[in-house]
Amino acid sequence: MKVLLDTCALIWCALDPTQLSPAARTVLTPVDTEAYVSAASAWEIATKSRLGKLPGADAFAADIVSIVRQLGFIQLNITMDHSQRAGSLPGAHKDPFDRMLIAQAQAENLAIVSSDTIFDEYHIRRIW
Repeated sequence: MKVLLDTCALIWCALDPTQLSPAARTVLTPVDTEAYVSAASAWEIATKSRLGKLPGADAFAADIVSIVRQLGFIQLNITMDHSQRAGSLPGAHKDPFDRMLIAQAQAENLAIVSSDTIFDEYHIRRIW
């Protein structure tokens, strides 16, 4: 199975796995699961850490590449196609980070690991 972690799921994996749902923990456990982390999540974490909106996550934000690697996740870069899709998505959802995750999940045929029901409006499989 191939999945994309949303930013909150990534933070919980790294800092407090008990915050993940049982279904999320189950899907992230098998060795045959390819779990991807978007460059958009690194951008979001760094931005929110800098703005003081992620208390206690400064060290995580400073070393996100190493932590993603240690967790066994795969980096997903942002492509021109992803950017075009994100910018063209319908709907009123304004969060640019979520819009990029939606576009990447659609383009790469990835289920998304997230507690956020907004993803359901975009016809991608959400695991929580």
